[in-house]
Amino acid sequence: MDLKNRLNKNLNKITVSAIRLFDQEVSTIPGIQKLTLGEPNFFTPDHVKQAAIKSIQDNQNHYTHNAGLIELRQAIADFYQEKYALKFRAEDEILTTVGVTEAISTVIYSIIEANDQILIPAPAYPGYGAPILLNGGEIVEIDTRSEGFLLTPYLLDNTLKNSPRAKALILNYPSNPTGASYSREQLAQLAKVISQYNIFVIADEVYSELSYSLEGHHSIAEFIPEQTIILNGLSKSHAMTGWRIGYILAQRELISEFTKTHQYLVTAASTTSQYAALEALRNGKDDPNVMKKAYIERRDFLVKSLKTLNFQVINPAGAFYIFAKIPEFVSLNSHDFLLDFAKKKSFAFIPGSAFGKFGEGYVRISYASSMEVIKSAMSALDDYLKEYLN
Repeated sequence: MDLKNRLNKNLNKITVSAIRLFDQEVSTIPGIQKLTLGEPNFFTPDHVKQAAIKSIQDNQNHYTHNAGLIELRQAIADFYQEKYALKFRAEDEILTTVGVTEAISTVIYSIIEANDQILIPAPAYPGYGAPILLNGGEIVEIDTRSEGFLLTPYLLDNTLKNSPRAKALILNYPSNPTGASYSREQLAQLAKVISQYNIFVIADEVYSELSYSLEGHHSIAEFIPEQTIILNGLSKSHAMTGWRIGYILAQRELISEFTKTHQYLVTAASTTSQYAALEALRNGKDDPNVMKKAYIERRDFLVKSLKTLNFQVINPAGAFYIFAKIPEFVSLNSHDFLLDFAKKKSFAFIPGSAFGKFGEGYVRISYASSMEVIKSAMSALDDYLKEYLN
């Protein structure tokens, strides 16, 4: 009996993430050193780990409320009030999720129907596409390469005018893969356009605490709260990728609906991880600063090194990625170029093609790695390009 043809036909539209596929492809290379994944090379702060241990010792090992511990939701509300001057009620405007990945799926499954159009500034993180396609939606990519990887009001308005079935815009800032972000004024201008259309804004702010601007991070929810759905979490800010804690902030009417989807996907986030997140938000507000200082140093070194090697680079405003244009003298596509580099020099980056058609011709380098590894990688890239030219 062949049941494969009984599966959801939309599964044919998606594949495993090209980021993961390339990472797996190069993992078999002897001695490979990878600057591929968005995995901080820092450890979760000790006080956060101790809080998790205490929760286990105190037998806090049962289900929490579907939306998460009320204490954690209050800590999230306090955090957003203190850091970004945004008010959310802990009891009904915050939903704790299993990482931002589940937050993405929960929101998309809750709002997208067949043939709905979802606008995404590109190049973009590929994790948004799969749940959209599985739900029968259509992805509308907006090419931002000529604008320094930033969505402009003109680009947005023009795209919306030509997308009659648009239901949502996904805005990720600081961005994976480009590190680009928006000033308060830029967000205000985008919000003016969005307010003229009956659409949601899914604001993925998971890198908000890794914003390098002196102005700091701002949320578009400051201008259009009734249209904005904020996604955030602890993975990047507190080096807690494996703890899998994210959260959604939105109007009460939306959170009540998202909770239905969330409940049937996962029931609730891990109780132990929630207690760890509670400690991180209550007593670890400054934890990201040490990491951010190191990331800025690494970023600056990479930007200077890559420009010396004839890559075109836009200085990232946040996150921990460089998205650099491959020199014109390289004739290979981004996948083949980096696979050849990995095989010959035992260092790996992610090809830009992993981030959609507008990412081809670029490489993404994660500098969530040690400076020692980064320096060695740049030296190896220098040697490789010299050999390539000869």
